[in-house]
Amino acid sequence: MAEIAAGTARAQAPQQQGAGAPLEVVTFKLGEEEYGIDIQKVQELRGYDAVTRIANAPEYIKGVVNLRGIIVPIIDMRIKFRLGEPTYDQFTVVIVLNIGGRVVGMVVDSVSDVITLAAEQIKPAPEMGSVLDADYLIGLGTLEDRMLILVDIDRLMSSEEMGLVEKIAA
Repeated sequence: MAEIAAGTARAQAPQQQGAGAPLEVVTFKLGEEEYGIDIQKVQELRGYDAVTRIANAPEYIKGVVNLRGIIVPIIDMRIKFRLGEPTYDQFTVVIVLNIGGRVVGMVVDSVSDVITLAAEQIKPAPEMGSVLDADYLIGLGTLEDRMLILVDIDRLMSSEEMGLVEKIAA
């Protein structure tokens, strides 16, 4: 599986997430929907391997893997977002994230590509009590005939419910 080295992601022009700044995102699928997260949070992409289950862990925490000497919790985003029963095949990918100095893996159905969204292509997320709490959304990215759900992965992974990463100072 292709790797996105942390150095490669950071070697590109630094992206400030502010007014008018473009946002470079890794896009992935969960079911029929396409999502995007900030590429600067992505350490690497890996194929899905067997995990070691942890007793009494929430259902969406599949277990842990040993990634070059680091024990990494693996979260299945399809289970987390209640998007039906996950299936694991040759397209299933683990996106390894580095958030607040903590390494976490998230299982997605497939990774699509890396795209850059200009500020005008990012629309605010509507309030509609969706499956994914709007608190964890940056907004909706529009790209020709595609609509991306842009996830604030820092906020999601540091939420009290997830408890995987220390709260990140805003």
